Amino acid sequence: MKNFFSSGKCKVLIYLLVLLAGFMAYAFANGRWSAAPQQLLTSALVPFQKLGRMVSTGLDDLKDRTVAIDDVLAENEALKQELFKLRNEMIDYDDMKAENQLYRDYYKIQETYNEYEVVSAFVIGRDPLERYYSFTIDRGQTDGISVDDVVVSPEGIVGVVSQVGFNYAEVLTILDPSVSMGCMISRTRDIGLSEGENTLCAGGQLKMSYLPKETLTAAGDLVVTTGLGGVFPSGLIVGTVADVLPETSGKSMYAVLDSAADISSITSVFVITDQGEAAAVDAPSADNTADISDSTQLPGAPGTEQNETQSQDAGTTDGLQNGETAPEEENKAE
Repeated sequence: MKNFFSSGKCKVLIYLLVLLAGFMAYAFANGRWSAAPQQLLTSALVPFQKLGRMVSTGLDDLKDRTVAIDDVLAENEALKQELFKLRNEMIDYDDMKAENQLYRDYYKIQETYNEYEVVSAFVIGRDPLERYYSFTIDRGQTDGISVDDVVVSPEGIVGVVSQVGFNYAEVLTILDPSVSMGCMISRTRDIGLSEGENTLCAGGQLKMSYLPKETLTAAGDLVVTTGLGGVFPSGLIVGTVADVLPETSGKSMYAVLDSAADISSITSVFVITDQGEAAAVDAPSADNTADISDSTQLPGAPGTEQNETQSQDAGTTDGLQNGETAPEEENKAE
């Protein structure tokens, strides 16, 4: 008991009693004794009323926030659906754009190569480790495509079909060293052999060898196929000359060519399935010009025995045309 009077609870109780006695004395002195219990109760309820208002306000806010979150979630879902729809429309647009471009290119191809039968195709695969940019197209045997069919774009020649499946085909590009073409400088009419080069393929370039040492070929000259060899038809644009340099032997020149087609990023091509009656390009003969064919090694390069034999035969023929008599005919005359 002694501890209770000295505790803090006793002090609080005494404080409340004094406060209550003072309130009652004030009410009695002002004639409000009859209203004192009501005022006392009202005063006692004020904190609880404030607490109730706070709880009610908090619940209203929570309800509003819950409704707002539901609205946000619904709006977010609607936006997701709209984004999904727009993405599908964008995909459809890209497909239509690609097909439209393919039709334009096909029309251009038909105008350029109207003597050939061609099949349009999309590039559907590439090997990222393949340095010569070979690719796969979405056309195959069912579309009439065969091995060695030539692949072109509106800009120029792209490559040749190396493998054919039921509904696909593999294409080797002209940047591959295994692909060689008989080519001609359009301006100077010099003939050479173009093929891929390991040091040039990354830049979309290839090498044209066996040009005459005295060639007048210069940067910017257009290069076309000759049609010799039967693989590549004549007149296809290969590219333009970027530089002309001497061979290490010093007996001939070679040209570095920029391919006309953007082979590294091409997305659609055309396959020539029937070359018709395409003829080889007529080129002027020269003493150091060999018969250069597609996908073959040069049969008689400058300075070889074959050229020397051809020169000797040419000299003999010239002598006979000038009126000289062959030794066998002289013996017969005797």
